[in-house]
Amino acid sequence: MIQKTRVIRISPFANRLSFDAPPVVQRLRCLANYEALRFSSPILTVGESLVARMRKRGALNGGKYVSIHLRFEEDMVAFSCCVFDGGKQEREDMAAARERGWKGKFTRPGRVIRPGAIRINGKCPLTPLEVGLMLRGMGFTKNTPIYLASGKIYNAEKTMAPLLEMFPNLHTKETLASEEELSLFKNYSSRMAAIDYTVCLHSEVFVTTQGGNFPHFLLGHRRYIYAGHSKTIKPDKRKLALLFDSPNIGWKSLKRHLLSMRSHSDSKGVELKRPNDSIYSFPCPDCMCRANRTDDSRPSPAT
Repeated sequence: MIQKTRVIRISPFANRLSFDAPPVVQRLRCLANYEALRFSSPILTVGESLVARMRKRGALNGGKYVSIHLRFEEDMVAFSCCVFDGGKQEREDMAAARERGWKGKFTRPGRVIRPGAIRINGKCPLTPLEVGLMLRGMGFTKNTPIYLASGKIYNAEKTMAPLLEMFPNLHTKETLASEEELSLFKNYSSRMAAIDYTVCLHSEVFVTTQGGNFPHFLLGHRRYIYAGHSKTIKPDKRKLALLFDSPNIGWKSLKRHLLSMRSHSDSKGVELKRPNDSIYSFPCPDCMCRANRTDDSRPSPAT
């Protein structure tokens, strides 16, 4: 078909494939996911340079750093239908963003939006302030090197201020790389995300604050490269909403709950794949057997 038409389009089909496949199929998936597929050389070069720079900033911490995937871009905040500061400017910004992106989806007759219920159900994206409080409560100190993977943060000058105050050693691709280094990628969100992915992949701890393909694949990739175990913090956002909205909770009590949440996330880092679980998030044990691999079977470096 390729020879006849010169070009073909393959419709998305990964979600139609069983994750509980025969071992030979799983091994092929593992080789494709974690050995054959890789980013292009320009992306890898910049990404690996930023990894080295983050490790340098974490020199006092053994070269270790924490990466955070923060989903607090304007479109994410708008789509969530959550209320944050609740001010007039936020309401106007969100209404405009919803209309631009979804044209009447949220204002059609009969549509009822309940921000309070959305928050209680753990569906609201965490704010930079909430991320900072969570990390400090989990035991990360003011000097912890942080890499922030994100698009353009909504109202960044205001919303990022508390997080930067709590973690002054916080960096992004824009603060680590020069404009020249990012010039090939800045107009392509997927390429910028690929740089973020590379830096997050090699962090000591990865913190995910919202669902999506980015953390979904990172979780599995990190388990693979760290031989089955990865330090990934995936907070219970329903519990976080209750804790943060509790008017009488003290710092000691909050910290106790957050330390327990961190411990629970760490213990789940070694989870094995169960039938029908995604191999992309749970590569163990299917992808971990490397016995019988010869030098000839290993992939050569990408060109």
